[in-house]
Amino acid sequence: MRIPAHSVCTAIRADIVSGALPRGGRLAEEQLARRYGVSRVPVREALRTLESEGFVTSRRHVGAFVAEPTEQEAADLLDMRALLEPLGAARAAQRRTDAHLKVLRGLVRLGQERARRGQGEDLVSLDGWFHETLAQACASPGLTALLTQLRHKIAWMYAVEQPERPAEVWAEHGAIADAVARGDAERARALTERHAERWRGVHRLRRAERVRAAQHSVNTVGARN
Repeated sequence: MRIPAHSVCTAIRADIVSGALPRGGRLAEEQLARRYGVSRVPVREALRTLESEGFVTSRRHVGAFVAEPTEQEAADLLDMRALLEPLGAARAAQRRTDAHLKVLRGLVRLGQERARRGQGEDLVSLDGWFHETLAQACASPGLTALLTQLRHKIAWMYAVEQPERPAEVWAEHGAIADAVARGDAERARALTERHAERWRGVHRLRRAERVRAAQHSVNTVGARN
């Protein structure tokens, strides 16, 4: 597979999240360069970025490896999302554009229709797009980047089960979109906080045997090959 050099980071992150590059696996620059059809330079730069994001760790005199988060670190991801998504929704109510609102309402319509027809196979993707659009609508590059990184990590660590009552999920999405449309920041914040807490239970750790109870010592800021 040959990809543009500037997309190497995105490609490696996607392969980590999907499990194609398993937790704890060695990330040899030469092998990755061949895998993506690029030189070692963009691979090295990508690994540094992914290390700063927590997807990669470096071991002194050994090299780079896919990170192996602990169970506590995995749980912390959901806690962080529960704190940051309501803030993002409040900002979105204050700063969203008409384009953002059009997309949010379109996703709500699709989600409600799919839920009503029992077409659950599309709902996880639609849910992700809804929250991604909400994050974009907050018009805060730093907050959007944090929320995007959290979504990637949660997708890496957790499988999302289909809720027993998907129509309720999309009714809540609709209420959030309505609050954003009205510019009601406090209601958008409160609804998103309640939504995140209510549906936290649908997340299940992926391959729990690979999520370690304790993390071995690594050097995350030291020399990189």
